[in-house]
Amino acid sequence: MIRVLCVLVLLLPLPLRAQEPEDMPQLIVDFPETEAIPGQPLSLRLTVLVPSFMPKPPVWPSLEAPNLLVRLPSRSTNPVSERIGGETWAGISRHYRISPMVPGQVVLPPQEVLVTWQDMGAGEARQVTLTTGPIAFSGVVPDGAEGLDPFIAASELSLTQQIEGEPGTMVPGDSLKRQVTVAVTGVSPMFLPQLLPPAELPGVATYPDEPRLSESDDRGALSGTRVESVTYLAEAGGGGALPEVRLEWYDTDDGVVKTASAPGLELQIDGPPPGRSAPLDPARLARLAGAAVLALALLWFGLRVLLPALSRRRAERRARVLASEGHAWRALMGVIAARDHVALRPALDLWAGRVEGPDPRRAAPVEAALLALGAQRYGGQETGAGDTAWTGLRGALEAARPREARGARQAALPPLNPGGAL
Repeated sequence: MIRVLCVLVLLLPLPLRAQEPEDMPQLIVDFPETEAIPGQPLSLRLTVLVPSFMPKPPVWPSLEAPNLLVRLPSRSTNPVSERIGGETWAGISRHYRISPMVPGQVVLPPQEVLVTWQDMGAGEARQVTLTTGPIAFSGVVPDGAEGLDPFIAASELSLTQQIEGEPGTMVPGDSLKRQVTVAVTGVSPMFLPQLLPPAELPGVATYPDEPRLSESDDRGALSGTRVESVTYLAEAGGGGALPEVRLEWYDTDDGVVKTASAPGLELQIDGPPPGRSAPLDPARLARLAGAAVLALALLWFGLRVLLPALSRRRAERRARVLASEGHAWRALMGVIAARDHVALRPALDLWAGRVEGPDPRRAAPVEAALLALGAQRYGGQETGAGDTAWTGLRGALEAARPREARGARQAALPPLNPGGAL
């Protein structure tokens, strides 16, 4: 005997024909049964009839709702015809299989079907939206199956287990694979729960695989399998017990609750137990905390004091370099190498201002070289003479540059034969 958990609050006269004018399309709802065990399908058929023909197929509703499994069996949509008012109307019918996934009442709101049909009187295609009434049904639990959690109802269910490895003679580095397979008939395998829960064992690393589900539909009869596997890797001495796999289910053919199970097993790993780090004593923790504070203080001191001082010293050194005689000399030599008449005088004046002692611009060779260079530029001399003038200017400037600035500190050569007589 089946006990209804939830009373059906809306009963539809089935089949139900939507009230439409005689020459308008009509929608028929055929829903003969309104109660099912969770997971078992109910048959719902929607039929659209038109007085002429449909140039486009109807747009059907999906019927999707929480805790509801909706499927379309093979060849779910078929052409039909019916005599109405002495005339033959053409139509299309769609068949749904809907299964409540949990006990309780389900009420689908009114569903819409968009129909395109040929209006022979107007000579054109028209569209109309046909609407069903609310569709109500219930998931019920059979007597004696109230304690099933999760609730699984099937005509057949089997559970098998495969073990790859030796659980009682493992050493670090060995592995063992446990695989459990559940095959069901009369229900979708998505109703099956997790079979191998996580297990934490000392000295064992656990690597579960993703569950594999496969489903088949043979003219509305669902069946399938769920496969779970876990690999256990021995890392150190230890082990422990892996629990039994146990699954209770309701047999829809026999009307009783049955149990499918696979035995557990014991993992034994020979070897040293997994190491444990010794807890830090308070004195060591205090020393570590003090070292961390000191490191932060040094970092703060470096950021606030040392870095600005280093930046200032670097800026001062750069300023001294830019203001030095050597920097001005290198700039002047670059101007001479580029044969740049425009930049020559500013560069020469800058260098001369940084030379200690007599003004090198007043040296006779320098003045002669400058006069030759001016004559070459403004006197229309050949290019070869200009190069000679630039070279002469460079030599005159090198001769006029103070010896200290040139850094010419040549030590006397040692005698070729220190121990010999002259």
